[in-house]
Parts: sequence; structure tokens; C-alpha cells
Amino acid sequence: MNTIQAARVLRAVVEREWIRFFNQTGRLLSALVRPAFWLFVFAAGFQNVLGVSIAPPYDSYVEYQVYILPGLIGIVLLFQGMQSSLSMVYDREMGVMRLLLTAPMPRWYLLFCKLTAGVLLSIGQAYAFLIVAALFGINAPWAGWLTVLPAMIAGGLMLGSLGLIFSGYIRQLENFAGMMNFVIFPMFFLSSALYPLWKLKESGAEIVYWLSLVNPFTHAVELVRFALYGQFNSIAAAVVVGSGLLFFVLAAVSYDPQRGVIGRAN
Repeated sequence: MNTIQAARVLRAVVEREWIRFFNQTGRLLSALVRPAFWLFVFAAGFQNVLGVSIAPPYDSYVEYQVYILPGLIGIVLLFQGMQSSLSMVYDREMGVMRLLLTAPMPRWYLLFCKLTAGVLLSIGQAYAFLIVAALFGINAPWAGWLTVLPAMIAGGLMLGSLGLIFSGYIRQLENFAGMMNFVIFPMFFLSSALYPLWKLKESGAEIVYWLSLVNPFTHAVELVRFALYGQFNSIAAAVVVGSGLLFFVLAAVSYDPQRGVIGRAN
């Protein structure tokens, strides 16, 4: 494998994913509606209707919206990572994945190309969501739009690699859809996306606190949260990078015909 061949394969896979994305206009709409719902409806419910301040000193509606903004960027990355993996299950059922994996390239690199294409899509959706939020006056520092990019890349790679693991071991599309519900929502709610972890510990929810602390999605959110304001969280970065590498290795093993289930499934 030389550099030119690798670049051509990466370009082909990325172009295919972007063409598929723009042919499915509902995907962008759903990617924006989902976090927007949490941003405007969920925050209003907790802060205005219930009169509960779950993230002091963010006592106002807008301040709480600013607080959960990084967490909602994280959920865009999480959903897109799982959705990209969902498309791999579909491609395997249709036979497209078999053609891709029989290309004269290392399987781990083909998976990396697929992962990269999904991350690029997730970053595009995340920035589109930031634009929507900014139009409604919920905005991070403009410099943060640039400093958050590496954090979104790292978080997207980690979450996309996790999705690849599931896509490697699940044979039918229906089973994967169910697995998404058992993965996405626990990871989202057991994290610091909607409330700070110290508040959980202070309220006595020790089990939830520790589960959230070991949740890699929590660290992806914290990495984005710090980067959005020009800061660097070294612990979150170490967890995200380490987990991403581990997940990708496990995903490559799952797609290895000698050890995973892909070879037996095909």
C-alpha cells in the first residue's frame, strides 16, 4: 500500500458517504432537530417549568443552555458514530461491505477510511448545530469554534470506533437498531452532558456518579467542553485517545475473518 493508493481509497470512501448523506436530506434535519430539542425543550422544562437549578450557578434558562451546549455536540457525535456503523450493517446485508473488504488494502485501513468518513460527517453536523444555536443567541466564544475541532475529531473517532465494534458482531439490521437504544441512551444520560458530575455526588447518587465517571462519553463531552472555551483537559484527552485506540483495535479484530464474525457471516 503506497500513499497514492491510500489517498484514493480514503477519497472514494469519504465521497461515497457524503453522496449518501446528501441524498438522504432527512439525516441532516434529524441531526439538528435532536440536539435542538434537548437545547430548547429540555432546558426549559428543568429551569422554567420545574423551577429546578440542576447546574448551579446556571440559574437562568440561557445560562443552562450554554452549559449543556458541549454535551449536545457530544450527542451529535454519538448518534452519527452509531448511525455510520448502522450503515455498515446495511451494507453487509446488501453485499456492498463484502466488495469493500475484498479490496487489495489492509482491512484495518478500510475500516479507518469508513471511520474517517463518518467523523467528517459528524463534525459537519456539529458545526451546523452550533450555527443554529448561535442564531438563537446561544453561542460559545468564536475562537472556540476552532479550538474545539481537535476535540470533536478525537471524540468522533472514539465513538465511531465503538460503533464499529457493534457493527462487527451484529449480523442483522434489526438487532443493531435495538443495540443502539441500549448503548446511546445509557451513555448519554450517564454522563456530564446534562448535569455536572459533582452535583450527582453531592445529591447522594453515588452509583450514578461512578458509572458516569467511567463512561468514556463523559470524557468526550468534557474534552469538548474545555476545548470550546480554549482550555485543555488532559485527563479527558487521555481517556478519549486511549479508549479510541482500544475500540478501534477491537473493531479491527471483529472484522478479521480469522478471529471475528465477519468471515463466518460472509
